[in-house]
This record gives sequence, C-alpha cells and structure tokens, in this order.
Amino acid sequence: MRLSLWPQSLFGRLLAASVAAVLVAQAVALLLIAQERERFVLQGSVREWTRRITEVTAMLAPMDAGARADAISELSAPRGRQPRRAGPAPGTDGPGPRSQPRGFVRLPLLSDFEQTLKEQVHGALGPDYGIEVAPTPQPAPPAIPMPVPFYEVHELAAHQASAQRYDVIVRFPAGDTVTFRVTRMPGGAPLPHNLFINLALVVLLLVIVLYVAARNITRPLTELARAADSVGRQLQPAQLQERGARELREAAHAFNTMQDRLHRYLDSRSRVLAAMSHDLKTPLTRLRLQVETLENPPMQERIGKELDEMESMVHEALSLFRGLDDGEPAVPVDIDGLLAQIAGEFTDMGDTVTVSGTALKPFVGKPQALKRCLTNLIANAIKFGSRAQVQVEDGSALIIRIRDSGPGIPPAELERVFEPFYRLESSRNRDSGGTGLGLAIARDIAQAHGGTLTLANLPAGGLEALLTLPRRS
Repeated sequence: MRLSLWPQSLFGRLLAASVAAVLVAQAVALLLIAQERERFVLQGSVREWTRRITEVTAMLAPMDAGARADAISELSAPRGRQPRRAGPAPGTDGPGPRSQPRGFVRLPLLSDFEQTLKEQVHGALGPDYGIEVAPTPQPAPPAIPMPVPFYEVHELAAHQASAQRYDVIVRFPAGDTVTFRVTRMPGGAPLPHNLFINLALVVLLLVIVLYVAARNITRPLTELARAADSVGRQLQPAQLQERGARELREAAHAFNTMQDRLHRYLDSRSRVLAAMSHDLKTPLTRLRLQVETLENPPMQERIGKELDEMESMVHEALSLFRGLDDGEPAVPVDIDGLLAQIAGEFTDMGDTVTVSGTALKPFVGKPQALKRCLTNLIANAIKFGSRAQVQVEDGSALIIRIRDSGPGIPPAELERVFEPFYRLESSRNRDSGGTGLGLAIARDIAQAHGGTLTLANLPAGGLEALLTLPRRS
C-alpha cells in the first residue's frame, strides 16, 4: 500500500496547506528581518570604524616619526580583558555558566565589504592618505584593534573561530603607515531569542485559528456527504442544518430542497401506482366469482390459473411500490442465523440449499427486507438451477454469492432482468417465468442498504448472484 505524506481529506489538505503557507511566510519575514538587521549592523560598524580610524589618524598625523611609532606601538599592545573561547572556567572541571549567544541567520550580504570600508575611510581622511583594506595575513602582524560595535563579549567569544579579520592600512603623506584591525562577525544578524519565541507563538496562534476555520468549512461538507449517502435509506431523512459560510448554507439549502422534491415525487407516484394495483383486486374478485359459475371445468381451471397469476402479480407489485417504506428499523442482523433459517425453509420443501462461510459479526440492516432479498435470490437459483449454493465472505464488506447450475443468462440480458416485470421467457406461466419482480425487489433492497447486486455467468456453467453489502462504522 502506497503511503502519502499529503493528507487525503479536505480538512487535512486545507490545514496542511495553510500551515505550510504560514511557515513559509514566517520564514520569509524572518529572512527579511535578518537581512535588514545585517545591513544595519554592518553599515553601522563601517561608519563606527571609519570614525575611530579617522580620529586616531588625526591624532597621529602631527607627531614626528619617533613619537608616532611609540604611540602606534602602545595602541597596538593588548590591554584589558580579552574575549576568550567558551570553555571551562578557571579552576573548574567543567564548563562554567555563561550567557547563550543570540542566534545568527547567515546571509551573503554586503559582499563588497572591503571596497565599502576603503571608500568610507578614504572619503573621511581625504586624498592625501593612501588606504588599503585586505584580510589579515597569518601570522597576524601588530595592529591597532578596533572594537566591534553591537556585539557583547560573550558573543565575540562564541564566534571567535568564524569571525573575519581585516587590516586597514593607512599611509600618511610622509610615507609611513599605521595598521588598524577590524573584526567582521559571521555573515548574518544577531537575532535575540525573544524574536524566535514571538514568531513561534504567532505560528501557533495562526495554526489554531486555521484549524478552527478549516473545521468549520469541512464539517458541513462531511454532514452533506452523510446526508447524501442516507438518501434512499430512510423513509424520512433528517433535514441538513443550514450553517457555516454563505456558500455552505446555500449548498445545504439546495440539498434540502432537492431531497423534499425527490421525496414528494417518489411518494406521489408510489401512491398512484399502489392505488391502481389495489383497485385491481376488486375486478379480480368479481371475475373469480364469475368463474365459479362456469359449468365447463377445464375452462374454469384455466381461467382460475390466469386469475391466480394476475393476483400474484398485483400482490408483488404492491410490495415493489411500497419498497422499504414499511418503517422497519435497522438492527444488528445475524447473517449466519438468517441464512440457516432460509435454507431450512427451502429444505423443508424438498429443495437443496448449501451454505458455506460465515459472517465475522452481525450486519446492521432491516432483517425482514434482507430475508426477502436473500429468499428471492435463492428461489431463483432453485427454480432455474435445481439447487442453490450460498457462499459468505466477510471483511470491509459482507459478500454473499448465490450460485446455481442452470443454463445462465445471455450476457446482453444480465442487466435487463432487473427491470420490473421483465422476463426472459415469453410464457406467462409462473412455474417457468415468474412475474419478473423478484430481482427488481432484491436489487432495491440491496441498494437501500448501500450495497449492490449483480449477476454473472460462471465459466463452468450456471449463474452467480453477487450481493455486496458494505459495512459502515
């Protein structure tokens, strides 16, 4: 079975797509924030370094060569507390407490850093000074260190290995030089932990809102699907609640209207046909009384059989028109017990019915309707095949196969036999052709339970009626 990470339900897809869009939007926002902060930090650092280099150069310019060299040597000497790499505190066996560095979002920004710094310093000192900016060689020569703006000591210590150092060489008009060393922190902006926490809270809040919104959209659709599936199963299906967004309310209203119209349409036609079939009983009764007065016994017997057939057809027509509108509730039905009961009834009449396989659990349905459906199918198998073989298979659906050893049905007629009053034989003899309503009633019952009923010819001869009843949670 192929597994898909993409949800299959509409609710899951709406939620997944919305959450993905929120995460992408937040990632883009974080990237833009980091980009702007990186630009601010680096450009601010360049301005600060330019100012300090200009001040120190202006201080050294009036000095003679000896005094200038002494001043440069003194400014280049390390002083004060130097940042160190994070590690065990002195005198301890493990890492001591330290502040956590702020997160960095690395971005390839300000790639012309060297040229930008050179232009800024050259513009501040004037054309009489020569300026060179290059990465610090190894080993690093003495230089006047420039402080790193916007960063704290623990951050400098945490990123000592990845920091980039540059030497800014200023050449005085007299020809001597002074070297300044600047430290560029790793590409990216130092983002505080609070920013990530705030973004996480925003994403969580948006996910909750999107969950509620998606559920409000998909719940009415789920109810609509269930209501549509129940059409034809219940005598009076419940009206769908018209709630939710305007489009959902309009869809629910249209479904309720369609359901009312369909119910009235079927009810009116069933009443008319049932009334006509019921009214036929009166002339049939009169004809039966008149037949009793005939003095010709062979004619009396022949007309009597015709009247019996007509009366049987009227009775079955009434049952067909009434359908499942008998108010019978759906209850758990023991299929094995029901089949054993039907097989016993046919066996008592001298027929052969065998049942194999078992149902795993009861099936929720209308017991009398299911009994009638199975009885009609088994009766057809016995009538045209002399015996019936019933096979039960259970799983996600309850499958009942009823096979006979008869001549089968021409492939072109496999669907037509389900039409009311349609018979393969042109004879009106009930013993051979029947009324043509048994299969129509059986299929109506199967469809009313959400199932299907199909016929197929067996390769070795005979016919198989396949009744499939889906199990529903």
